[in-house]
Amino acid sequence: MTTVIELIEAASARLTQAGVSFGHGTLNAFDEAAWLVLWKLGFPIDDLDGVAEQTVEAARQAEVEALITQRIETRKPAAYLTKEAWLQGVPFYVDERTIVPRSFIAELMADGSIDHWLSERTHRVLDLCTGNGSLAVIAALAYPEVTVDGLDISADALAVARINVDKHGLADRISLIQSDGLAQARGPYDLILCNPPYVNAQSMRALPAEYRAEPELALASGDDGMDFTRALLAALEASPDRYMSPEAVLVLEIGNERENFERAFPDLEVIWLESSGGDSSVCVIFPFAQG
Repeated sequence: MTTVIELIEAASARLTQAGVSFGHGTLNAFDEAAWLVLWKLGFPIDDLDGVAEQTVEAARQAEVEALITQRIETRKPAAYLTKEAWLQGVPFYVDERTIVPRSFIAELMADGSIDHWLSERTHRVLDLCTGNGSLAVIAALAYPEVTVDGLDISADALAVARINVDKHGLADRISLIQSDGLAQARGPYDLILCNPPYVNAQSMRALPAEYRAEPELALASGDDGMDFTRALLAALEASPDRYMSPEAVLVLEIGNERENFERAFPDLEVIWLESSGGDSSVCVIFPFAQG
């Protein structure tokens, strides 16, 4: 009989040969294969060592092989096949109505990197572009004294976010609101988190199929990727008191677009934060200090 680890190694080889792309929870073929195999067999995805040598009967082996075939042929991210993604060890439901959560902001909340800008007066948090609600949930878990508004333009995304808010028992602390940008925001907030659309047009055209399987609305943001961010910062500058309390900051993620960001906002005072993605993906912004 075939063992679990042999199934994973075979699946990894198939994924490699097929040239699939990663980045939706895993970074290489072996980790992706392990995730899919363990999930399909009903084993904990964080206990490969404990089950590696278990044998798998032929019928279950065929199910695993069919799932790997589905991953290759559809080019859908694995999270869309399993309907689950993990962020900072927290499980989230996900499907094609939202992008797969992968924000560095979650990491910075978990390791305390933004705590310097918070205080005992930090009570109201905004998660703008909440998607499947993962940052709103992680903020509520990280800061037990806060309430969170999760805003998104997509009703479909908010339906997924509702699943996750309820899954983690946080309906009394997280409100989900359909909003085009800040239009329906109920500020002022003490902290704004935003992982917005930021992919530039040239990069959008070059995205692998796995990324094109995600909602374009949550990815693309004009020629230089800064359209959403322009509108956001303009709104904050025009009506700062409406959206932010006096000591509030904006934690903004812009992925690989730092060059375009700095070209678009050359006079904006920011502090870049170090994460596993480097020091060019997330920044803290003080809207009142704009030039």
